[in-house]
Amino acid sequence: MAVDELQAIIQRCQILEEADFKGEDFNLFQVAGQKCLEDGYAAELLEVIKNEKNKVIIKNMGWNLLSPLVRCIFMYKQEDEKREHCLEILDQLAQLCYPKELFLGLLEEIEQSSQEQVCQTVMLLLQPLQTVLLKLQNKKAYSVGISLAMIMNQLTPLPVPYTKQQIQEDKLGLCQCCNAVVDFAKPFVNEVVKNMEKSSVDNEMELKEDLLKFCMKSLKYPLLTAQLEQLEGIEEHPFRCFATEIVDILWAIRELIPLMFLHRKGKSLHWENQEFADIERENSADSLACLSYLMFVQHFGIDRFPVVFSPSYLLQCNMMHIEELLKRTEESVLSKGLDLFESCLLRMEDNSLLHQYLEFRDFINVPQDLVKVMTLCPIEHLRKKSLNILQLFIDKFNPEGKYTLFRCLLKTSNHAGVEGYIIKNIKDQIHLSLTKACDNIWFTGHHLISLLDSVLLLPEGAETDLLQNSDRIMASLNLLRYLVIKDCESANQTGVWTTLGKIQQNFLKPLHVGLNMSKAHYEAEIKNKKENRREAQSSNTVCSVTVGGEKIPPMTTEMQLQVLHSALFTFDLIESVLARVEELIEAKIKAVTDENS
Repeated sequence: MAVDELQAIIQRCQILEEADFKGEDFNLFQVAGQKCLEDGYAAELLEVIKNEKNKVIIKNMGWNLLSPLVRCIFMYKQEDEKREHCLEILDQLAQLCYPKELFLGLLEEIEQSSQEQVCQTVMLLLQPLQTVLLKLQNKKAYSVGISLAMIMNQLTPLPVPYTKQQIQEDKLGLCQCCNAVVDFAKPFVNEVVKNMEKSSVDNEMELKEDLLKFCMKSLKYPLLTAQLEQLEGIEEHPFRCFATEIVDILWAIRELIPLMFLHRKGKSLHWENQEFADIERENSADSLACLSYLMFVQHFGIDRFPVVFSPSYLLQCNMMHIEELLKRTEESVLSKGLDLFESCLLRMEDNSLLHQYLEFRDFINVPQDLVKVMTLCPIEHLRKKSLNILQLFIDKFNPEGKYTLFRCLLKTSNHAGVEGYIIKNIKDQIHLSLTKACDNIWFTGHHLISLLDSVLLLPEGAETDLLQNSDRIMASLNLLRYLVIKDCESANQTGVWTTLGKIQQNFLKPLHVGLNMSKAHYEAEIKNKKENRREAQSSNTVCSVTVGGEKIPPMTTEMQLQVLHSALFTFDLIESVLARVEELIEAKIKAVTDENS
């Protein structure tokens, strides 16, 4: 019945001139064709479309069959013969229909596809879309740009598979789809490369610009959040293949190296459209950071990179990208920032980075971001890695650079554990200065005295929270103990004996007072808890604690007592080191006095 209806419409239209086709004819053809597809007469419809006598009709009206055709293709199983007929119809439409109408119809199908089916829809329509675009002449570049932008916009909301299992399953088909899109773009890349010497041709410049936009979008999604390490059991990692193809496109259109130095000296991407240029300035940071990661960590395209640049210059170029990545909280992005930073640092010799680099804003911001990862990131292996990288960063500076960096981190970290770590590094540098033959003026004499002023003190005097600042206090006491032991008063290389009075006034005396106050407070708390223990046990009283807006398991009285005793133990430990430091100072002073008398 459906086939008969279609044949009747075809016979009526065959006797009409192309200019005489009316809207009613289009509607009747669409309805009859759709009914053929839905009733399972795809083979019969294919014969009608292949009939040479119907060529003009199909050229004008065939694109109307696109929507029902796509629905039927997804309805039939992979091995179904009817599905094969539908696919052949799609291929015929791409060959016969007017390119402009079919192009718009294909984009509409992609735009209207559901999130669950978007990858399958894109992969189904890429070949006919490519065929149609290659037929276009005047507006080809514009249409290619629209197509790539539409496809990427539809894919972007999809979650990027990250684990090995997710990549292998590729539940929504994103991995496969990304590589299919690259294949779709290749003829247009080849066209740009072929006409590269004729750069004055506006159409080719526009096409190159659209391909560049596509690459930038691909770097941001999915590559920025994708897992790009080699995974055991996956011979051809789909995202690594995709990354390789994107880098190859950038190289082919001669944009790879310019992009690597894009933001140096205020450079910016050139776009014909000023509105896009404004958006690019805001959104390209992630893409460029990902490109640097691909090149310097995963080594995609590294063989094409000039080898004339010093490691310190490459670090300088990458610091803005590292800063961008370290500000993110996603594990996949944050880990890329740490890997890129580590890779740049490992290229350098220790003590080779000049202190002048700290005049660049990025060289101050990045270690501060690293400290935030160390102290706030919930992922343990990233916290540990960031600590190792901070040490690596410190090691690369010359003595003046280390000195300046230490001062900066002591002022900005706002974390006792980090401050304690920096103070330990200061002690190590002092040790090198005292034991090496070469004189290091930055960790001896008046420079060191200035640094000690910000180390050997309590932030809030006797009222400082000793428990919260215990890491810093212990590191400071250990530093002072080392100085007193290693530097005799007669030599006074470090200057510690010159400034001893200030140290006692600003650090040792307030620490004594603070310890007495803190111990008295905690001992009173313990006494109070013990007295109320029976009452607490009989009423089952517990202490509820909230951290970061979430309740942690309630603390019983016994648990509270354990915490209080632990605090007292910390105070005893500080007190014992403090006593030892004061004994050493007294013994040294007495020895000098005895010598003089």
